[in-house]
Amino acid sequence: MIEVAQRLQSVEEYYFSKKLREVRLLQADGKPIINLGIGSPDLQPPQKVISALSESFKDVQANQYQSYQGLPELREAMAYFYRSQYQVNLSPSTEVLPLMGSKEGIMHISMAFLNPGDHVLVPNPGYPTYLSVSRLVGANPILYPLNEEENWLPDLEALEQKDLTQVKLMWINYPHMPTGAVATEAFFVKLIAFAKKHQILIVNDNPYGFILNSSPKSILNIPGAKDVCLELNSLSKTFNMSGWRIGMVLGKSEYIGHILKVKSNMDSGMLYGIQKGAIEALNCSKLWYVSLNNVYEERRKLIWRLADNLNCTYNKQATGLFVWAKIPGSFTSEEFIDLLLKEKHIFIAPGTVFGSQGEGYIRFSLCACTKDIEEAIARI
Repeated sequence: MIEVAQRLQSVEEYYFSKKLREVRLLQADGKPIINLGIGSPDLQPPQKVISALSESFKDVQANQYQSYQGLPELREAMAYFYRSQYQVNLSPSTEVLPLMGSKEGIMHISMAFLNPGDHVLVPNPGYPTYLSVSRLVGANPILYPLNEEENWLPDLEALEQKDLTQVKLMWINYPHMPTGAVATEAFFVKLIAFAKKHQILIVNDNPYGFILNSSPKSILNIPGAKDVCLELNSLSKTFNMSGWRIGMVLGKSEYIGHILKVKSNMDSGMLYGIQKGAIEALNCSKLWYVSLNNVYEERRKLIWRLADNLNCTYNKQATGLFVWAKIPGSFTSEEFIDLLLKEKHIFIAPGTVFGSQGEGYIRFSLCACTKDIEEAIARI
């Protein structure tokens, strides 16, 4: 056998990749599994988005290589989206870079800015990809704890007490996944001052801003943010386009230029039709967000009932595509979800998928129809 690269010794297969194989085996064995673990929207994108994709194949350039920077009109639409939704002005030619999903952007940003041995601040709990990508590029991830008492915001004063001289980059994610916590403008102001003091690049991963959230925010709206901040965003959750793989990174032109150097060596552009569909999505009216959130509001109320029946506690002020709940008794998170899977055929994500600070919690997804959630309630 040929020996694999050492970098693979520091990462494991993604939890959901492994766990869903188990779920599929149970389904193949005839078990009626209800999946409340995965954040993949089951709703359709706007109809005009699907129509734009379909119509695009009539265009001469539909099957050709596309620009590494995306269509100019796509970048214009992304800049318009930020201007209209967040009051952030961006140059579509230099400060906006379309991505094949923001997960791709996490790798591109890490490759563009991190050398082996650089330190990276990673939230715990948080999206597991921040940790795995840091390790894959040879950086040294430093987990910073988030806890319920501090509303899942980092304790910047505690971080100030640490040696930050080797820290190059800090991942944040607000609205936060998995907890649904939101960051205030005052926190962003403090964070930017912290980043400037210690010369740390802050990257805010912001795909959940429009799900059950009355006041979407961008860190780039804060004065001085572009000097030390990038922001990732995605059409996956806001427009039910997770399988389309389309996102964006936004920020200072010099930073975007560095990321483009990496990206242009790793793909040959995004499918033309997907870009045309994305343009339509980004120009949706406010009615789209209202109708989307009406569905999620109904589902969330049912998930709260399910959590109540499981004797879990949760924060009704949290936002996003999930309900983050504290479990009762002396169960570990994985024991709790394995028991539900075995006895009730309901799959829920254990909090420990997102880090050690997730122990004692579980995450319910709203990406299931009301009929399935009502059936889960009945089973409990």
